Amino acid sequence: MRVLVLALTVALVASQQINLVPEFAAGKTYVYKYEGQILGGLPQEGLGKAGIKVSCKALIRAEARNTYLLKLEDPQIYEYAGIWPKDPFAPASKLTSALKAQLATPIRFEYANGAVGQVFAPAKVSATVVNLHRGILNILQLNLKNTQNVYEMHEAGPHGVCKTHYMITEDAKSRQITVLKSKDLTNCHERVIKDAGLAYAEKCAECQQRLQSLTGTATYSYTMKPTDAGVQVSEAAVDEIHQFSPFNTMAGAAQMRAKQTLTLMEVQGTPIAPDNTQYLSRGSLKYEFGAELLQTPIQLLKISNAEAQTAEVLKQLAANNVAMVSEDAPLKFLQLVQLLRAATFENIQAMWNQYKTKPIHRRWILDAAPAVGTPAALRFIKEKFQAGEFSAPEFTQALLLGLHLATADPEAIQQAASLAQSPKIRAMPALREVIMLGYGSMVAKYCAEVPTCSADLLKPVHDNAAEAIAKGEISEISLALKVLGNAGHPASLKPIMKLLPGFGSAAAAMPTRVQVDAILALRNIAKKEPKLVQPVALQLFMDKNLHQEARMVACIALFETKPSAALMSTVAGAIEKEPRNEVASFAYSYIKSLTRSMAPDFVNVAAAANVAVRILSPKLDRQSYFSSTAYHLDLYVSPLMAGAAGTAFIINDAATIVPRAVVAKARAYLAGAAADVLEVGVRTEGLQKALQRTSAADENADRITKIKHILKAVSD
Repeated sequence: MRVLVLALTVALVASQQINLVPEFAAGKTYVYKYEGQILGGLPQEGLGKAGIKVSCKALIRAEARNTYLLKLEDPQIYEYAGIWPKDPFAPASKLTSALKAQLATPIRFEYANGAVGQVFAPAKVSATVVNLHRGILNILQLNLKNTQNVYEMHEAGPHGVCKTHYMITEDAKSRQITVLKSKDLTNCHERVIKDAGLAYAEKCAECQQRLQSLTGTATYSYTMKPTDAGVQVSEAAVDEIHQFSPFNTMAGAAQMRAKQTLTLMEVQGTPIAPDNTQYLSRGSLKYEFGAELLQTPIQLLKISNAEAQTAEVLKQLAANNVAMVSEDAPLKFLQLVQLLRAATFENIQAMWNQYKTKPIHRRWILDAAPAVGTPAALRFIKEKFQAGEFSAPEFTQALLLGLHLATADPEAIQQAASLAQSPKIRAMPALREVIMLGYGSMVAKYCAEVPTCSADLLKPVHDNAAEAIAKGEISEISLALKVLGNAGHPASLKPIMKLLPGFGSAAAAMPTRVQVDAILALRNIAKKEPKLVQPVALQLFMDKNLHQEARMVACIALFETKPSAALMSTVAGAIEKEPRNEVASFAYSYIKSLTRSMAPDFVNVAAAANVAVRILSPKLDRQSYFSSTAYHLDLYVSPLMAGAAGTAFIINDAATIVPRAVVAKARAYLAGAAADVLEVGVRTEGLQKALQRTSAADENADRITKIKHILKAVSD
């Protein structure tokens, strides 16, 4: 009897437990009222803000098991550009009509147990419109648990897989369930983020540990009603905020705030007809960056007829800026650049053929083409030079800016590689060196955006290096090593090691200068793959048979890997027994200067250096002023998240007073990123011998005669 009562009690409790799974019953269409808005600007009232608002009906209907359709009806788009909060949103009728067909197209999505899966849409629906649908579907992303009322988890969404906190409460009287969900948008795996304008900068994770320049959070509030199969979302509100400051968000920041509301209006039986075209997979809830033309933010431009608009702007620039520069010249120039970004190679070529004989028009085209930064513009510069239509100064100016400003992608990299290999460029060694180094930097920029970039991008350089080694062309080998150093691709480690003493057979036949170039090429690779470079650099530094300049450069490459305390202690032990004073002096001075480092990314290195200095003998402090030395000085202001660092290397030879090489480097920190802004190097190889061959070496000559002969030797 007791067993029977217990069984009945358990059955009664189970029957009263609510299944917390959002339900959209088959054969029914759920009609929601949706409104979402985004505003960006400073948070204080009375300041300017800009944004957009979308309102519509969102219809959801089950199409098959775990497959649903979402359709937007009566979409209206509003824009905001004014003083917040007194100015109202204004209807954007043109934008609404332009996107009406795409917004009215139903999309298909997978939905099971409150989790949104794959999203499907026809090809005609742009990434921007699909992202709008993702924003609505993200409201329905609910991972609810029946066994817990308060819990944390990582949940997928448009921003990535972010840390999420749930709190579920139930009102027994009204039979309503309230769910509060909050997301930490800074704490995400597979975070969807895109950095712009930081092609030559590195992310500094250590800089963002205490203070961050970009933070974000989102809160969700749901009201649900139980049904026979689960729960029905009757109302939802979302408040999402992102804050950014180049210094830190503690002292105020610009904000991007998004608000969404979703309210159930009715449940009806009208079916939703899918589009007749094929539905393609558009990924998951993760935000998708569109491939639309990026406009200059300070000068937005509506492009209807690019060719006609380009001709008109070019004529205005040529006519209004002859005697003096007009007030609207900068904006007109930006318009010209923006229009040329939308042009094909054929369009640019046709414009050039029309205006190349007109000096003023020609100058404006040559000034704008490098700033365009598209593969079509880079191809235009290359082909017109090869056709002899550019003078050498015109080409040099256009090329230097074009390689720097070009958007790094496989097509642009291919253009730079083919330009460097052209016979006309090969006949101009100085210009070819600039192109080759720019080619390496372009590969580095592309691989910074696409970490899985292929090693085939550097295949022409690898082939050139192998051919130059076979022929013994020292200048070509050095150039190839500098290009590989600029690119910093880990796949280049193997070709570089062929020229490192003790690792490659070809290294023995190479002069010290080539060996030094090969070691220096490891520095950028060391930042990406320190574990691969550390053993190579350490072995080179420990090799006492190696030239002392190569060993000192190996020490520089080793410290680029940010060695641990154990590795730093190993280096200190080697310095204690080092027979060459120049090598010991250089390594000791470098370690000692690192002990004072305040930069966040060198905190662990500074701690390791402090341990290593205590191991070393104090006598190393008493070095000659002419000894090889390394200096490192930095300053980092944590509340501002900004700082600067300077490093100088003086590599000397015991037999001479004049240093063999001097290298200086400046590094800047800002907004959680770090960049080597400047690096200058001078080699004095052969200068000492040249001075010794002059008659100024005669002790009987007067001072003025000695100075004259020295200056003549230096100039020669």
